[in-house]
Amino acid sequence: MACCHVTGGTESQRSHLDIKENLLISADMEGVTGILLVLCLIGSSNELSIILDEANDNRPIFQDAPYDITIKENTPVGSSLFRALALDADTSNGAVVQYSIDEVTPNDGLSLFSIVSTTGEVKLSGQLNYTALSTFYRLKINATDGGGSCYYNTTNYFSSIAFSFITVEDVPDLDPQFIGVPYVGEVKESSPLGTSVFEVTALDQDTGVNDAIIYSIEDSAAENLFTIEPNNGVISVLSNIDREDIGDTVTLTVKATESNANIHGIKASTTAKVQINIIDVNDNRPEFYKCGEDELNCVKESHFTGEVVEHQLGAVSINMTVKDLDKFTKTHLTLEGKDKNVFSVEPPFTMSDSIVLLQVREPQDLDFEATHQMVLQIIAVDGDDPIFQSTATVTINILDANDLSPTFKQDTYKLKVAEHSPVGTILANLTADDNDTMDQGKLTYSLLPESIRLYFDVEPRTGTVYVKNATLLDREVRSLFSATLQARDTDNKPGSTVLEITVTDINDHAPIINRDTYREFVKEGETLELKIEARDADDSDTENSQIRFAIVPSPYSDNFTIGAITGVLTNSGELDREALDPKLNGMIDLNVTATDMGTPPLSSMVTVTIDLEDINDNKPEFKAPSYKFSVKEGEKGAFVGSVQAEDLDQTSEFDRISFSIINGGFGSFIIRTFAEEQGYRGNITVDPEVELDYESTRKQFQLQVEAIDVDQKKSEVTVTVDVLDVNDERPEFNPADPVTVKENSNLSGAVGSFTAEDKDGNHSLVYELESIKCRCNGSLTPCSWFILDPTGEVRLNPEHTVDYEQCDQVLVEAQVVDEYTEKGENNSVTTGKMEINIEDINDNAPEFILSDSIFVVVSESASKDTSVAGVTATDRDSGIHRQIDFKVEKVQFRHINNQTDDMRNLFEAVTTQQKDVYVGIIQTSEALDTTLQGKYLVTVSATDTGGLSTSTVLEIIAVDASYKVELVFTKSQAFVEENLYEIKRALTAATKAAVEIATIGSDTAEPSRVSGNTIVVAYFVYSNGTALTSTEVLKMISDPEHSPGLIDLGLADIGKVAVTETEPDALKYVLYGMVAGLVIVLSILTTSLMCTRRNYKRKLKASKAMNSAAMVTSDNQKSGPVVPGTNKYTMEGANPVLNLNIDTTMVLDMDEEDSDVDKVSLNSLDSSGYMTYQEKGLMNMIQEEEEEENDSRPAEYIEPLGAALAQRGHKKGPDNPHIGFSNPAFSTTDL
Repeated sequence: MACCHVTGGTESQRSHLDIKENLLISADMEGVTGILLVLCLIGSSNELSIILDEANDNRPIFQDAPYDITIKENTPVGSSLFRALALDADTSNGAVVQYSIDEVTPNDGLSLFSIVSTTGEVKLSGQLNYTALSTFYRLKINATDGGGSCYYNTTNYFSSIAFSFITVEDVPDLDPQFIGVPYVGEVKESSPLGTSVFEVTALDQDTGVNDAIIYSIEDSAAENLFTIEPNNGVISVLSNIDREDIGDTVTLTVKATESNANIHGIKASTTAKVQINIIDVNDNRPEFYKCGEDELNCVKESHFTGEVVEHQLGAVSINMTVKDLDKFTKTHLTLEGKDKNVFSVEPPFTMSDSIVLLQVREPQDLDFEATHQMVLQIIAVDGDDPIFQSTATVTINILDANDLSPTFKQDTYKLKVAEHSPVGTILANLTADDNDTMDQGKLTYSLLPESIRLYFDVEPRTGTVYVKNATLLDREVRSLFSATLQARDTDNKPGSTVLEITVTDINDHAPIINRDTYREFVKEGETLELKIEARDADDSDTENSQIRFAIVPSPYSDNFTIGAITGVLTNSGELDREALDPKLNGMIDLNVTATDMGTPPLSSMVTVTIDLEDINDNKPEFKAPSYKFSVKEGEKGAFVGSVQAEDLDQTSEFDRISFSIINGGFGSFIIRTFAEEQGYRGNITVDPEVELDYESTRKQFQLQVEAIDVDQKKSEVTVTVDVLDVNDERPEFNPADPVTVKENSNLSGAVGSFTAEDKDGNHSLVYELESIKCRCNGSLTPCSWFILDPTGEVRLNPEHTVDYEQCDQVLVEAQVVDEYTEKGENNSVTTGKMEINIEDINDNAPEFILSDSIFVVVSESASKDTSVAGVTATDRDSGIHRQIDFKVEKVQFRHINNQTDDMRNLFEAVTTQQKDVYVGIIQTSEALDTTLQGKYLVTVSATDTGGLSTSTVLEIIAVDASYKVELVFTKSQAFVEENLYEIKRALTAATKAAVEIATIGSDTAEPSRVSGNTIVVAYFVYSNGTALTSTEVLKMISDPEHSPGLIDLGLADIGKVAVTETEPDALKYVLYGMVAGLVIVLSILTTSLMCTRRNYKRKLKASKAMNSAAMVTSDNQKSGPVVPGTNKYTMEGANPVLNLNIDTTMVLDMDEEDSDVDKVSLNSLDSSGYMTYQEKGLMNMIQEEEEEENDSRPAEYIEPLGAALAQRGHKKGPDNPHIGFSNPAFSTTDL
């Protein structure tokens, strides 16, 4: 596109230039350059020059886009990657293209690439990394032209976008890497070969290359123990694993190598450590070690020695260490051997390697004079698996003082011995010398090591080496032994020499019989033939293998023979089963030997059992030629006797016998067959349906008894049976007379005897106790006061005492038994009874019956011969022995200050009897001093007819007359006396004191009282001697808990009666009457004066009130004056307080007879019938206040206010109706 520039012509011409549309020429500067077109303008003759300039109307166009390339990640920084080319069709500045990279995806790749702005060459400005950075980049390349303008001054720029996709190609520049490190695996020791242990994994970090990895083991803490699979990295067991040899862990260095070379031309690799933990398996037994000074230098040992000075306590070091190579160990150590009790092993239990010591427990057994050496076995047992154990022999040498060691003459001795030489065969006598004088002839010898002592041993005192085990000494097993002969002196210092023992060959293989045992069955009477076979392992060409057979002598060996060479066993005579011991059950055991011809000859033996079968070749035989028995008459089924027979055949098949009665029994007997340990028994009994009678003609029977076996072989025997008479009568008691026994008796002889009779001539009577019952308090109870002898004598039981006071009669019941009774009951039909009466003796003193009564002396009872107290007593004896007499022995007085004085005998005791109880009435023997305050202490004794006595002290309280209380009852004297017990109980319950009634009498002295009242004079006394006054008694009986009961019993009043009663004095009563009359007159005058004064005061008050009312005006007032503070209201304003209806006309007059106001006022105060007790008291108080001149309120208001208050307590009800009155003085209420 071109722009037109017009030159020439005028301004107006240019402005008005009208170029027709069809003349406009589209010019393209890119097609024609520098062409000047001249156009003719219509309507104008001037020429214009039109210049076509370049207009920027083309965008840069990228060539060969897109620019996708692949580059290696190790491409050097600064390398040119590609060139982006964009062409712009414009000319001039618009054709100049500038390049830039607008964005890189991902963003972190923006710094990795740059572009030359003028050439479009893209270069690598940062290092690529296939692994760490992105493997793909997208570049957005911008091509922008130089810009241009047309028509206006604004420059236009055009640009284009091209994309370049850059793929990063991975190269092998990184080493492989193990994943999942650190590596720790585990495997049990002794795992099978090929067991998979662990798997390692390595990856090629060049993920784009991802070479295959080859695994190998570069290094191992234990060579050739594990292998690794090259392809997958699985580590497995290559050889046997023993944790005890290699330790708890094995560290492997595992190498991972890439299969191809890297950029440097080598195969990249890496290594990793693999720790394999070896899991311990309990596969080792505890072992004993000897260790040097360095504890790491230890060797296994099975024999240890220790030394200890005789009788010395402490630990014995034996240089022993116990170890269990397993990781977790529990080792138990125990001691064995005959001397194990002398020592204890320390420690007895260990869980780690431990030094083992022996601790001396019994030092007294370490006696050098008794023994010089003790041998023990220490057994170490694995606590987790007892099958793993080891034993070490410990030789403890008991030391005496010594400084030299024994020495042998030669360093080595060569000895010979034939194999299987007998135990004790001497090889040589080898002795050592010890120059210590204390060791002369005291050296001890031993063979080492311990294992040699299975074959040889040495006499410890003589040095004689001998064969210990002939069986183990076998040249074919071992022909040469090396041993150390050790000699020790008394200080246990050793000296040794070497023994080389050669074992020479002998005939040592005995014949071997082909079977362990032989068993042959043969019937008696037949012929036995049995071949015994044997072989010999010795050379068949020598006499050592030639065998000869023989029978070892035995109880039945003479009945048999055997071929010495053939070994055929036969019987030498007829075989008879009955000739054998029955205990053998027909079995004969023969011992047959097979002996070779060697020197010495060897033999073997086998047992041949011959089972000799029985045949029935014997008949039954009775053990006696005849039998004789007897049986009592009348016993059905009674046992008569037994016959015995035996069949010598030895098997149950042929020796069974059956018995039968074939003649002479007449149907009276039966026989049953029973097997015995040897033979059979026939029990003969009377037929259960038959009863033999001695009185009949058959007193004897001859029975023919037959014994027969299964093959009908039989024998017979005669049995004689005699019938005997029988004791069949029951004994009977003779009547027993009553006997008497004194209580407390200790007779050793019989007190009575039972007797009985038995009609049988042959009898033996024995008496048996059935019961003993004692009559105690009228009832029979079992007791044990007497015993009954088998002879019928009754004796006192020495373990018990007969006491009449406990029981007065004993009944003994007995039974008699005939020990010889043979038929029927052997005891009496009825029991025998004996009555034993217990005779009383005077052995009990009287006993006082305790009482809680309180005895009191008051003024009313202080005169002579007055009963003041009583005692009761009993005596457990009977009859005359229980009679009691009371007597006052001593009198004392204890004052209220606790001072006690002796007094003369002021009291006497009168003895009376009430049934079985004796009562002692204590009465005064003279008048008592009523002024004393305190207690009489009266000692009273009770004595029986036998002189046994008991005493008690009575406390008799002296109460002053001031404590006398008068009780007034509304009931008659007869009622009070009849209910006196209930009255005293009620008074006691109320006062908690003892009530002493002094007098009871009717009240006739005061005529004002109601006829029939009864006065009771009483004292209220406590056990400590204190008493209650009238006031105290009144307070206590007024308690609501007790007062209703007393009121029901008639108690009406309480007061204090006159202290003394005197004879009536007429003059005194006259004077009293005059004084009383004077007092009455003065009272009347005083009352009249007070009433007059009160009347005038009322009138004065009323007058004042009237004056005040005259000055008051009220709309409510209908008629008449109103008196403030009074109850005078109009009819409409009735006063509800006083409930009075007052006349409307009120007269104020000083005349008492005509004063309505005064009447009304008096009536208001005198209406006391509606007041309660408290309200009456309140009214009294108000009246007293009226008469006080200095009252705090106006005097005219006191009386009406009092009247109002007096009515305040009234309640509504049927008894107190609410009544209203009308007062014509007011129409409303004005308070």
